[in-house]
Amino acid sequence: MVLRAWSDVRRSWRPGHAPALLVIPLGLIVTVCVVDVLSPPHIHLGPLLVAAPAITVAFAGARTTAAVGALAVAAQVLIGVLRGVSDTANIQAQIAALIVVSAVCVAVCVVRDRHERQLHQMRSVAEAAQRVLLRPLPAQSGPLRIAGLYIPAEEEAELGGDLYAAARTAHRSTRLLIGDVRGSGLGAISNSALLLGAFRAAAHRQATLPRLAVHLDGAFRWDTSQWRPQAEQDTIEDFATAVLLDIPDDEPVVHLISCGHPPPLVLRGNRLIPLVAEASHLPIGFGGAFGITDYAVQTFPFEVGDLLLLYTDGVIEARDREGLFYPLTERAPQWTTDDPDDFLRRLQSDLLAHVHGHLDDDAAVVAIRRLPSGHPPAL
Repeated sequence: MVLRAWSDVRRSWRPGHAPALLVIPLGLIVTVCVVDVLSPPHIHLGPLLVAAPAITVAFAGARTTAAVGALAVAAQVLIGVLRGVSDTANIQAQIAALIVVSAVCVAVCVVRDRHERQLHQMRSVAEAAQRVLLRPLPAQSGPLRIAGLYIPAEEEAELGGDLYAAARTAHRSTRLLIGDVRGSGLGAISNSALLLGAFRAAAHRQATLPRLAVHLDGAFRWDTSQWRPQAEQDTIEDFATAVLLDIPDDEPVVHLISCGHPPPLVLRGNRLIPLVAEASHLPIGFGGAFGITDYAVQTFPFEVGDLLLLYTDGVIEARDREGLFYPLTERAPQWTTDDPDDFLRRLQSDLLAHVHGHLDDDAAVVAIRRLPSGHPPAL
């Protein structure tokens, strides 16, 4: 423990993060020193020197704070010598107080820097977990250009209940999942990981889209209920809204199953076409509870040049300060000519501007453009 504490102290002795701001405490020391020496004997500005290390601690590390504190003490001693009062109890008390304040400021820097390192490590772990659980979507899958966007509601959070994933099948098609797990916090993250794992384990197989939906529902419900008492089986509230899609390479269509999720949008030129399924099934986790084993597949046109937009309710339910929802269907057609990555950058900027930088719920968006067959992958 002693070695670790000493190591923390040594690492904290580093130059400040904003060297230009050193002009403020240094200027204060010089000003107080000059004015105090030139002032009448009954005026004493030396006590103001304590402000120099107190200001420095706000923007610098322990090393710089200690150096500024030492300069302030030296300035106080110089004032006492030049004014001929260095042997008085008053000036000695001021010097002692300045040493104590400087030491406290250095200790604050050490503790703060240690907490910053711990926070950085936690963020690194969160980023690693995000990369493992919510893997980046492939930029290209067959004739599809794909881009994904995840915006957490909490600024420091990296992952929540929204999710997306893609898988390539052996029969030349791309399968995608976008979903929103109920709740927030560790429970939502755990259920997101469960659903993503079940999708990745089965989506690439030859099973039909309805069988994949049954598999996801069964895996989700089993895992979230296996340790619950039998009396509580009917009160489980873990579920996820989702859309499952299968996009064949050689047909200009998209097959989908909707499980209580907002409908995807196809942007064709300046037209916006909602893909509203005739049968919207219960969310994932509820199907098996009600004996649902047959999921209806809807097929919609998805032609070359079209942009398919998948999203969670964190996008369409984002409110501004007046309580108005984000007008996705009005804004999206403005960017249909953009590459999927550019489209999502514009959407993110516009969405955050609408909510003034703060979302009340996580938001996930996937943009997919169909290219002509044989189109070379983008570099």
